[in-house]
Amino acid sequence: MSTTFDRLSMILQQSFKVPAEKITTDATLASLDIDSLGTVELLWQVEEAFRITIPAPPKDLLTLSDVAQHIDQLIDQLAVRPAVPLTKAPAAATPADPRHAP
Repeated sequence: MSTTFDRLSMILQQSFKVPAEKITTDATLASLDIDSLGTVELLWQVEEAFRITIPAPPKDLLTLSDVAQHIDQLIDQLAVRPAVPLTKAPAAATPADPRHAP
């Protein structure tokens, strides 16, 4: 979780101007002056930074540790998700245009 927490910490410092000394695993979003709108903005940035989709923010994300653990769970779910099978055969490669041959 430390890497996830570190990345979350950087988002909070850069985008929300939260001082590093206030960012601890047991800090609540409210204690960092992040309201419900700020939480939505934070989760959008988390989605972008971690390349995940948060389907609906759980109501039990009270502390930064909770947020980091939720991110890790979503990443783990992506890692075990089976690959989507192809429904159509890939398009056949077309021969190169001889006019552009070296």
